[in-house]
Amino acid sequence: MKKRKSQKTVDAKSGAARVGLARALSKLGYCSRSEAVELIRAGKTQLNGSLTRNPEAPVRMGKDRIAVEGRAVAAETKIYLVLNKPRGVVTTASDERGRETVYSLLPADTAWVGPVGRLDMASEGLLLLTNDTEWAARVAAPETHLRKIYHVQISVVADGELVSELGRGFAGEGGEVLRVASAEILRAGEKNSWLEIVLEEGKNRQIRRMFAARGIEVLRLIRVAIGPLALADLVKGQCRSLAPTEKLAIDLAMQRASKR
Repeated sequence: MKKRKSQKTVDAKSGAARVGLARALSKLGYCSRSEAVELIRAGKTQLNGSLTRNPEAPVRMGKDRIAVEGRAVAAETKIYLVLNKPRGVVTTASDERGRETVYSLLPADTAWVGPVGRLDMASEGLLLLTNDTEWAARVAAPETHLRKIYHVQISVVADGELVSELGRGFAGEGGEVLRVASAEILRAGEKNSWLEIVLEEGKNRQIRRMFAARGIEVLRLIRVAIGPLALADLVKGQCRSLAPTEKLAIDLAMQRASKR
């Protein structure tokens, strides 16, 4: 897989990193990049005192002055949160259908944070949120190979052949090859079973799509770990700050995984 080229340049005179205005707002932890684009195009953003509607207007980080609706934007303190997402809650800031979002579960005075990756409405478990957009991108990037572990209840009694097939991979809709890093049977009843599934390069709704391709219904899907960070005993619907030691462990895991 080819790595994306960096969009960051360096100003020849000042030596300051130079990025587009929308990305600068995101890097400062003010809002997401897509939200920044909307603000800029709506004429709500000033760069060095001048209104600009160009999301790609070059900004020298640490040198140029950015304001939104007349208020100066400064780098926000980095926030890292861990949430146990309940089923039925969507991972968006707002929902046109009026469904509850993960933001309703955060303390009212929480500064802007964005989800690290996604859990669909029917899925549960470990979700990271942060205003450190570059860190979030690394955690979510397939090339990082940071393992995500899921416990999945399916509507059939799993056997060794199904587990092997998940590991070998097969073509989903559109011919895209879908496979898991590993899978094992945790427990089985008379009509259904629980599997532990590990993904390294998770694709959109990958687990559900893999089972749907075999006519198997996913009854529950819970993310229980991201790299070395486990959901553990965090109560459903509750959030907490990520401990510095936990963030360091994730960073080290990404470094090791990227070197494999």
